[in-house]
Amino acid sequence: MDTTTALGEFLRNRRARLRPEDVGLTPIGNRRRVPGLRREELAQLAGVSVTYYTRLEQGQSANASDGVLDAIARALRLNPDEHAHLRNLARPQRAGRAPAARPERARAATRQLIEAMDRVPAVVLDRCNEVLAWNRLGHALLAGHLDPAAPDRPAERPNLTRLLFLDPHTRELYAHWEEETRVALAALRLTVGQHPQDRRLAELVGELAIQSPAFSALWAKHPVRACTTGRKQLRHPLVGELELAFETLPLSDGSGHRMLLYSAAPDSPSAAALELLASLGLEVEGARRARDRSSRSS
Repeated sequence: MDTTTALGEFLRNRRARLRPEDVGLTPIGNRRRVPGLRREELAQLAGVSVTYYTRLEQGQSANASDGVLDAIARALRLNPDEHAHLRNLARPQRAGRAPAARPERARAATRQLIEAMDRVPAVVLDRCNEVLAWNRLGHALLAGHLDPAAPDRPAERPNLTRLLFLDPHTRELYAHWEEETRVALAALRLTVGQHPQDRRLAELVGELAIQSPAFSALWAKHPVRACTTGRKQLRHPLVGELELAFETLPLSDGSGHRMLLYSAAPDSPSAAALELLASLGLEVEGARRARDRSSRSS
């Protein structure tokens, strides 16, 4: 990913969100051809020279100090996620020799763990949001229309971000699809800033920018936001409406994998719907095993 271009886009986008009067400045000049703060005004707020700030916005200064970046973040009123993103873009990781690409896999112990949680929808994801594993209920909740064994085949693995933007079944699943896309893309932006040399992330962004006008329009706005907890409202084709809490937990094995878990409030209609979905999943699994036994014996 071209972090110098991304840095300039990010700074210009955030400058455009602020007006001089928003930050206690008297506007410079009467005619303003662009919205938001001018470079001179932002440099004044941050306490740096206009020349230095211009070089930073143009990607020509790779040695900005923490103090300068912090001052710019304060001037732009960045939230903590945006502040971290600014640092990632301003000082990207040095590109090393890329190791041979190998398909990522969830550890056996991780699979065993999520399979034991038969009443909790659970999905294991890599940094690109590819599904490395899911338990029966996780599959039934998010992608029952897909082959449950798809995560075991790297070439066919579902990607939750790709599904959100390109798959009509997934679009129908989310009661507030537009909000889901904003949150997902903002989280992807943060990840791309943390891993600018990741080829798979770059390919995912390129694919979605070409195939999804909604993604392309949102990407240009450069949203940045971590998405580790929250609530989702779903319209499931089998059990109807659900309101679920979710948690995204990083695994401690150094793999960068995350476990996505869903839960419903006790004794709520959503909890009853999850129980029904789990029961339906057991019936489907039993029927599948019966077919497999019949085909082996014939």
